[in-house]
Amino acid sequence: MATFLYRIGHFAYRRAWLVIGVWVVILGGILGANAALGGQTQESFAIPGTESQDAIDKLAEVFPQAAGAAVQVVYQAPDGASVSDPQYETAITTMGTALADVDGVNSVIDPFSEYASGAISDDDSTAFTQVQLAGQSSDVSDATLDAITDTAATAEAAGLTVAFGGQVFQDNTFGITVTEVFGVLFAGVVLLITFGSLMAAGMPLLMALVGVGVAIGGIGTVSAFVAVSSTAPMLAMMLGLAVGIDYSLFILSRHRNQMANGVDPHESAATSVATAGSAVVFAGITVIIALLGLLVVGIPFLSVMGLGAAFAVLISIAVAITLLPAVLGLAKGRLAPKPGSRGHRRATTPDTGRPTLGHRWVAIVLKAPVVAVLAVVGILGVMAIPALSLDLNLPDSESEPVDSTQYQAFKLIESGFGPGYNGPLIVMVDITQTTDIFGDLDTITAELRDLPDVAHVSDGQPNETVDTAIIQVMPESSPSSPKTKELVQAIRDLAPSINDDLGTPVTVTGATAVSIDISNRLTNALVPFALIVVGLSIILLTMVFRSIFVPIKAALGFLLSVFASLGATVAIFQWGWLADLLGVSNPVPILSFLPILLMAVLFGLAMDYEVFLVSGMREEFVKTGNARRSVVHGFSHAARVVTAAALIMFFVFFAFVPEGSGAIKGIAFALAVGVFLDAFLVRMTLVPAAMALAGNAAWWLPRWLARILPNVDIEGEGLRQHLHDSAWARAQTDDITADGLVVGLPESRLGPIDLAVDTGSLLVLTGADADRRVLAATLAGRLDPVAGRLQVRGAALPSDRAVAMRSVALADASDTRDNGLTVGEVLAERLDLVQSLFQSRNRAAELQAWVDRLNLALAGSASVRLSLDSNLSQLSALARAATLVAAALTERPGVLIVDLGGGIPAEAGQNPAAVFSALAPADTTLILSAAQQGDVDPATAQDRGLQRLDLGSIPTSSTDTRKALQL
Repeated sequence: MATFLYRIGHFAYRRAWLVIGVWVVILGGILGANAALGGQTQESFAIPGTESQDAIDKLAEVFPQAAGAAVQVVYQAPDGASVSDPQYETAITTMGTALADVDGVNSVIDPFSEYASGAISDDDSTAFTQVQLAGQSSDVSDATLDAITDTAATAEAAGLTVAFGGQVFQDNTFGITVTEVFGVLFAGVVLLITFGSLMAAGMPLLMALVGVGVAIGGIGTVSAFVAVSSTAPMLAMMLGLAVGIDYSLFILSRHRNQMANGVDPHESAATSVATAGSAVVFAGITVIIALLGLLVVGIPFLSVMGLGAAFAVLISIAVAITLLPAVLGLAKGRLAPKPGSRGHRRATTPDTGRPTLGHRWVAIVLKAPVVAVLAVVGILGVMAIPALSLDLNLPDSESEPVDSTQYQAFKLIESGFGPGYNGPLIVMVDITQTTDIFGDLDTITAELRDLPDVAHVSDGQPNETVDTAIIQVMPESSPSSPKTKELVQAIRDLAPSINDDLGTPVTVTGATAVSIDISNRLTNALVPFALIVVGLSIILLTMVFRSIFVPIKAALGFLLSVFASLGATVAIFQWGWLADLLGVSNPVPILSFLPILLMAVLFGLAMDYEVFLVSGMREEFVKTGNARRSVVHGFSHAARVVTAAALIMFFVFFAFVPEGSGAIKGIAFALAVGVFLDAFLVRMTLVPAAMALAGNAAWWLPRWLARILPNVDIEGEGLRQHLHDSAWARAQTDDITADGLVVGLPESRLGPIDLAVDTGSLLVLTGADADRRVLAATLAGRLDPVAGRLQVRGAALPSDRAVAMRSVALADASDTRDNGLTVGEVLAERLDLVQSLFQSRNRAAELQAWVDRLNLALAGSASVRLSLDSNLSQLSALARAATLVAAALTERPGVLIVDLGGGIPAEAGQNPAAVFSALAPADTTLILSAAQQGDVDPATAQDRGLQRLDLGSIPTSSTDTRKALQL
């Protein structure tokens, strides 16, 4: 990973304008597509597979006039008056007639209609008109809503208070308010304090804004084709800003520190992308995986939110590892801290002079690590207590701003009829098998009235085809009340007995029932999802830190942060503590998907801080073996950057709290609190204290587990080795250099081998078949060396394996199998492997040229003259071997390794070495591999410069090198 990112950083720095141009095109293209398609967010809380959703879908087919979106128009008479007074009744009925004429309205039932049921309150002060729209909420146009609200003038002129309720009036517009701008400005201040440079502080902000622009443009484009809730782009913007700034901060901080220590800007940028960028990629991938985990919950709108947020994080990663080094390429060395500045002193003398704040803090923590652990666990445990009262629900009109028309309608209904009238339940009855429709409906209605918490039950209303009827049930409790949930379950429990007695299947649906089903689905998914996230964190951190203690401690700390954050959210948004201070107008149940979303997002962010803090500790422990010193060293070096990153995330998230919508406000608060608690209490206090208490045991890993776990190497150990080996390889003047090379497997070694082969020379390699083939596979990059150093044509192995594989060709000249191929087919087959269609300008002429070269090299031998149609199996051993060698040479290798097996006899004085030497260009290094020296006579090819290597004289630890070849 580090080596790959190193190459990306080099390319972006070197081709800065190209990379910047690509990003400008991507940003402009996505924003242009979004503007052209005009996508709009829309609330669609559908949840396939639940009883309520299946009933709604069926209702749309058999009872379409009752399945569309609904608007509730609520009227309240002045104090002491009645809505039944003539002037008010006339105004209401006149308004109802106007509503019926609005385009998009399907039906209107005013409170004085013969079809109305319980639409006037007991004290006659309040009434409501039910307006049924032609389509679902997402299909209702703004023009229809404007026309509906314009009809209020008639009733208001008569002195009535009018409010409109319904999901269609929820504000789904997405925009940036001044508080979000303040969040970015606060982040800029933190960056300025961190770097002490306006240019350096501006770069992470610029990177984040580019990433957010691409992400929001992409989500907006998608919203033209699929339903995207208004929460999705807001969540993507929050995450995009937070991680976009932080990821660039980590890389830029490493870059400035390296330049302060004299590293060349180009090399520093590439190395920063490779080292800090590896941690960025790892941390970002953990966030993405956790967000994609929302797909397993099986709720479409939540899946879209997860995909949108994951896309924003992916773009932030791509910007940090490509666009940032490109911009660094334009800045050159101007970003280096000035000599004598605080940043320069901190980078060049990190362990001397006055201790940093991070050093002083970790010293305080380590004075009494047990106290620190108990204090953090105690504080977070107390904060988590309110989470025991967690009540989940989807947003309804009660969670809307108090000055909104839907909130006012909610309160009018609540005061006039009771809270349950804001969440009517629809009981759908299948009446296809009954012969006494109205009698059975009356029986069902009576049974429903006897259920607890029922305020009113309407008469059953059949549809036009008389196969389905609906009954409206008004609960006594509010839609978000636990009693309403119990009523829904009570109706479902009653359904089997009704079906048995009357033969009429009964199902419950409606917006309230859908909300309850979604909340139940999310509640049931909470524990499995938590186990998946925690299990994933343990696996990933075990791979990264090669430790058992570190991932378990990180996972437990993550759970503490999550529950403490949920507790704080419940206390403010559900209980109402400090609600006015944070602009929470009315305490309501917690958003159903907030806990899962919080776990998904906070998991990745917590892993960010864990990786950046503990990776420095591990690096120091590997060097010194001193556990306590490694904690102090790693913390001191990472504390400043992690502090800045956490403060930036906190400010960005918290900026969405004061002016955010009801849904996003709670999410933003939970994330802000979660980030703050996890960064400053868990990662920067609990982690160093626990690591100090564990001592050397913190880095213990069972040997069997170490063998099977992949080595992620986010600290860049592999990169440092690659750079060291590459510098050595570039300094060599030979085509092939081996220095103490050991090949094979750790338990089956051949070596050490010292070798220096000039360009264009001939190396005769002899020894056992398995030994020769292991060495050949190693030289060709197919098998990694066990130890020592090896370079082939300037490429260090194994880190530059791809270069070596393109430079070295293998030919088995001893292959005598009858495959039925002709000379032309053998040559063409090899050419097809290395050339694209566009490179093959004249394939026939190229193949004939190779045949001519073969005939020239074989001139004077007893072989017949070759042609493209010559059958390979009918050629002499020498001609056949020469053809196979020519086929390998079509790859234009710098090094050709030819396996002669037990030798190939000469023909009419033509020696195989001479023929192969004549075929190969003068600058191609030729390696002939045979069982014994007598199998190769290189006398006629000495003009290339001859070397010999007998592998039989090389020490071996085992003779079972076939296992290496199989691997």
